[in-house]
Amino acid sequence: MKIIQTPADYQNEYRRSVEHPEAFWADIADDFVWHKKWTRVLEWDFHKPEVKWFVGGKLNITENCLDRHLTARGNQVAIIWEPNHPDDKPRHITYAELHQQVCRVANMLKAQGVRKGDRVCIYMPMIPETAFAMLACARIGAVHSVVFAGFSAGSLADRINDAGCRLVLTADGSLRGDKTINLKNIVDEALKSCPSVEKVMVVKHATTEHTMKPGRDYYWHDELANATDLCEAEEMDAEDMLFILYTSGSTGKPKGMVHTCGGYMVYTNYTFRTAFQYREGEVYWCTADVGWITGHSYIIYGPLSAGATTLMFEGIPSWPDWGRFWQVVERHRVNIFYTAPTAIRSLQQAPPDFVKRNNLSSLRVLGTVGEPINEEAWHWYHQNIGNGKCPVVDTWWQTETGGFMISPIADVLPLKPAHAGLPLPGVQPAVMSEQGMEISQRPAEGRLAIKFPWPAMARTIYGNHQRFRETYFSTFPGYYFTGDGCRCDTEGYYRITGRVDDIIIVSGHNLGTAEIESAVDEHPAVCESAVVGFPHDIKGQGIYAFVVCYQSPAPAAEQQLREEIRDTVARIIGPIARPDKIQFVSGLPKTRSGKIMRRILRKVAEGDTAHLGDTTTLLDPNVVEEIKKGAM
Repeated sequence: MKIIQTPADYQNEYRRSVEHPEAFWADIADDFVWHKKWTRVLEWDFHKPEVKWFVGGKLNITENCLDRHLTARGNQVAIIWEPNHPDDKPRHITYAELHQQVCRVANMLKAQGVRKGDRVCIYMPMIPETAFAMLACARIGAVHSVVFAGFSAGSLADRINDAGCRLVLTADGSLRGDKTINLKNIVDEALKSCPSVEKVMVVKHATTEHTMKPGRDYYWHDELANATDLCEAEEMDAEDMLFILYTSGSTGKPKGMVHTCGGYMVYTNYTFRTAFQYREGEVYWCTADVGWITGHSYIIYGPLSAGATTLMFEGIPSWPDWGRFWQVVERHRVNIFYTAPTAIRSLQQAPPDFVKRNNLSSLRVLGTVGEPINEEAWHWYHQNIGNGKCPVVDTWWQTETGGFMISPIADVLPLKPAHAGLPLPGVQPAVMSEQGMEISQRPAEGRLAIKFPWPAMARTIYGNHQRFRETYFSTFPGYYFTGDGCRCDTEGYYRITGRVDDIIIVSGHNLGTAEIESAVDEHPAVCESAVVGFPHDIKGQGIYAFVVCYQSPAPAAEQQLREEIRDTVARIIGPIARPDKIQFVSGLPKTRSGKIMRRILRKVAEGDTAHLGDTTTLLDPNVVEEIKKGAM
């Protein structure tokens, strides 16, 4: 693989990846262990849609994440596990130990009757056994479907049934700050309506009270005791399913995105090493949960295939206090730190001493993921956490893309705050007009699509290829439509303006909610905000801002603060973007993964508070009642 070290290197590699994409990806794929090389690099048709990479190639991803490292890195730490409570002892798992554990779990699964192609649901906390489980499934060719261990029994059941899982891997409970969640009880409730599940394996972790159903439920450690620590890897076709991961649709049931073995492996490895400029021996920490694509691609598969040391964190950033992240950075001498803008904005609120009391000098690269980061948070992160020296790798990608698509390259490309940056080599974005025409001139504003396949892209929605075609390939025939709006400047830098369904059309002007939120957040009194549209008799749509302040304004001061925020937005974006309504709230409705549930805010803004839908996945459902009462 060509190492990108300068802007000229990037330009040359990007040009080669566009002009000769098959040769470009074949060169990268040559670095891996294959049982049999491919006969064709790529077959594709976005109209069907059908995409195949490394056609005819045979491999097993775990041999590339584990076995090939044993000779040179057997004693190197592969996974650092940082437990929920700071007084508990971390675990350091070497590549040799990880290989042994994965083989034992794989043999345990086989003893339970799991075979190649079977779907296995993993509903577990952020503990090492979760990583063992994912890799063990991949080792024997079973398809893992990880469900975030914060989803309700109903949401879990929906995913189990859609995938037709035979086995559920779980734990008695999970620990999140000062809370204990009884996962086994949730599984028991879900399985009342899951006829496909034959067995449940339970890790003893949180010592919660639970029941075990004879003939169905087994304790992980009891069964593991009978398993040997050598398991030959199943030979997989490059296009065999590796995992199914569910992502919420704007309407309808969740979509089970299917990712396959070969292309996903090559792409996550390449993007991990390229975007972060990973160096041998560095400690890398992604704060995501493995229940999401970020955890799959950039806690497990990308870092381990690169021979990196990856950190798994069980806790939360605010417990036992707001210095926990920085304590972990100091304790493990973290070099690369990758987190979400939501977390950064929350950490901004804490007194500066929570940062200053820890030694963060080991940090070399910072990263963000999950949503566009506003400029104020970007600068705070860069200055206070990176000491003005660490590049901020603001990655744009999706569950559907499998890996980074548009991203800065650390210490190589110039940074622009709140911009995702330039497309990575192999990624060919297009800015589309609403009429479906590609806009070639720069600057440009429109909808973001991709016009050529990349190896890690999802191949289908499990069991519903028609929905896959309609959702991603029908809006702009011949293109993959991301669902996001964007701006591309004269230098080719992309700024993501938010989901197209989060585009507010005010008097004929398309305004991205992310951009308005970024402007609102520039006011010194504002901690964070969420913006949605609502029906407006004159403008078509008005702008409704839900605003969290560092200190709640006194009732007498609210109107003045509203006008100051409106003036701030008008100054940064223009008068057209001034919010029509500003509601001050103590918090926003967020899922346990930190994403804002905007459909609830849209309903409130539209005055339809009687039909808010399922709120069981919210971190704090009580905040919804407060927002409803204060609706304008």
